[in-house]
Amino acid sequence: MPKVFVSGCFDVLHSGHVAFLEEAATYGDVYVSLGSDETVWRLKNRKTMYNEQERKYMLEAIRFVKKVYIGPDTGKILDFAPLLDEVKPDIFFVNADGTSDEKRAFVESKGIRYVTSSRIPHAGLPERSTTSIRETLKK
Repeated sequence: MPKVFVSGCFDVLHSGHVAFLEEAATYGDVYVSLGSDETVWRLKNRKTMYNEQERKYMLEAIRFVKKVYIGPDTGKILDFAPLLDEVKPDIFFVNADGTSDEKRAFVESKGIRYVTSSRIPHAGLPERSTTSIRETLKK
């Protein structure tokens, strides 16, 4: 099976995350780089709702996920970079709102195929993103 690598903070786990992981699994075995608590703090200037160990546990319980790694505390968008050499994925899978030219160039420079998700919600469920959920909670 091809190895599919995804990265994210996966805080406030929701159906959009599960649909994303399900879509990623159509390409092969899914390996997750989970943003550490420190990285989330540095990148988003906020604490996580669930600590990295609890987020790791929840992700590992999802049937589409093969293995979860807690990323290094780099505080950078490419915090997953050191794990690429360890996991050696065939595919890097990312949501359209998480893609960037920098990320694509870096991943492709390693000989890894870069695939962008179309962010399709599970049948009958609304499209979800952590940003949209946080905006709803502010109202």
